[in-house]
Amino acid sequence: MITVYWLKDKELLIEFTDQCKMRVKNRDKSSEVLHEKAPSEHIFRPPNSYEGESLLHLLNSIQREMKSVRLAGESLPYKIWLKQQFSIGVNEVTRVLERMTPVHGSITAPQQNGTYFGRNAKQPPLRLQAILIATDCNPRGLTKHLPILGSSREVPVIYVKDKAAGGSFKLGEIVSLKTAMAIGVKARGNSINKVIDEILGDNNDAT
Repeated sequence: MITVYWLKDKELLIEFTDQCKMRVKNRDKSSEVLHEKAPSEHIFRPPNSYEGESLLHLLNSIQREMKSVRLAGESLPYKIWLKQQFSIGVNEVTRVLERMTPVHGSITAPQQNGTYFGRNAKQPPLRLQAILIATDCNPRGLTKHLPILGSSREVPVIYVKDKAAGGSFKLGEIVSLKTAMAIGVKARGNSINKVIDEILGDNNDAT
């Protein structure tokens, strides 16, 4: 993997390779490889990723809170209740993200106009708290756009990897399907959201 930086003031192209070598290309297309280590701020760091025991803890925590939230909504058929908690599948996650308001130079989404009351009240837009993506997606390009969309909406991505069964099988267990390539956790202010907050917080503290 190569990270490319274009420095307009010096008109140089700098590439940081996996071996942390720096290649500088001048305008005349000549190049020179510098063997010094790349600055620490430019070294690639993996995103939120879970496998092994950390993945088991993640899944158990989510499923435990799902049972708790389900007790309060037993009057609904399970499939309907499940769709209230999650966006299931790449297409559904994509649709919800596209309907969310992109963040423009702010750490919070812009406030919506209108007052939410009465029969004809404007309903708050649906938001995703986080996206869970299986790393064994095939073809891989199927989920490539989700981190980009999520970043523009300030929705963090959690990658699920399992060498034995595959991350898609593990995600499928959450929503009672054989496999799932992506799941969006809807922000509903319940204990599922609370445990996702704790997971994301623990990951940020670790980095």
